[in-house]
Amino acid sequence: MDNKRDYYEVLGVAKNASAADIKKAYRKLALQYHPDKNPGDKAAEEKFKEAAEAYDVLSNEEKRAKYDQFGHNMGPQGFPGGGAGGFGGFSAGGFSMEDIFEQFGDIFGGRYGGTGFGGATGSGRARRRPQRKGSDLRIKVKLTLKEISTGVDKTLKIPTMVQCQHCKGTGAKDGTAFTTCNTCHGTGTVIHTQQTIFGIQQVSSVCPECQGEGKIITTPCPNCHGEGVVKEDTTISFHIPAGVEDGMTLTVPGRGNAARHGGVNGDLLVVIEEIKDAELIRDGQDVIYNLMLDISTAALGGSVEVPTISGRARLKIAPGTQPGKVLRMRGKGLPSPQSSGIGDELINIMVYVPETLNERERAAFESIKNEPNIKATDSVKHRIFSKLKHIFE
Repeated sequence: MDNKRDYYEVLGVAKNASAADIKKAYRKLALQYHPDKNPGDKAAEEKFKEAAEAYDVLSNEEKRAKYDQFGHNMGPQGFPGGGAGGFGGFSAGGFSMEDIFEQFGDIFGGRYGGTGFGGATGSGRARRRPQRKGSDLRIKVKLTLKEISTGVDKTLKIPTMVQCQHCKGTGAKDGTAFTTCNTCHGTGTVIHTQQTIFGIQQVSSVCPECQGEGKIITTPCPNCHGEGVVKEDTTISFHIPAGVEDGMTLTVPGRGNAARHGGVNGDLLVVIEEIKDAELIRDGQDVIYNLMLDISTAALGGSVEVPTISGRARLKIAPGTQPGKVLRMRGKGLPSPQSSGIGDELINIMVYVPETLNERERAAFESIKNEPNIKATDSVKHRIFSKLKHIFE
């Protein structure tokens, strides 16, 4: 785990800040530490990058939800428990100033060329064309408590948009049937001047003729009809870590749909659905089992068999066990996806009182009903009611 600052602290906003407040806070910091205002200042550049990283996560609802739940403790596939860098994008580290300008330049009124926001900086580096990303896929995976307790590898066949092999994803027949766009001359962008907060700047935008591709298809590929992608059943394998919860969404990077006409794949979003167990009730990391004892076992004590996540187990019942008593089987619960701790199994004791009695049973109860240990004294009632009180609070 690295020593990253809390993203809310970086932007100076509260954890319940609105999207507008987050955007406003980022814009203020970006203006304060922008390289045009702090030439050659490495400390300002790091602050600029730090603010962009925080905004990258907190401005995205899904990333923000994961961050609020797990903090920086995200694994390399967006799963919890693997260290920082699981959010994808900038939070993975190693991003450049151009990355920031590409993704967030629109916050300042456009993507700037020259020495402003966007492609080329004062160092004269050329603007990078934004890389397309395919759409994400969302699937639901059902898991038993047993699978959740240990983690599980899944291999599924999923209909996915993949790159067309006939045209290598270009959308053009044989991968060659296209010509350079006459509007942008192959750059994918058009440039015009615009009044900005830094004065008059050159602003680049996506070419409306070729949609940023820099080329025009002259003859579409007959296999994908010019799309560059086709639908195929794709076999995808991934690991689900132990301790996940119902409704949790895990991300498998790069296993979503391919982008039209080249680019990077989207992600596979795995939504967890927990299959309700027939006997055990989940309560966070703990599991609960309601054990019904007969009146004789409750009074005399004995040994009973109870279900656990991993199988059946024997449980000792002490003489005089009262209804409402909770027995604990340590380490028989579920692991946490964030730590090494394991929950317990809680055995909630209930006692069955016979609804009907035959003559022999009735005679047996009649013979002992006035015995001193059969009737509850006031002190016994108080002790038992005190133990049961928490159930109704």
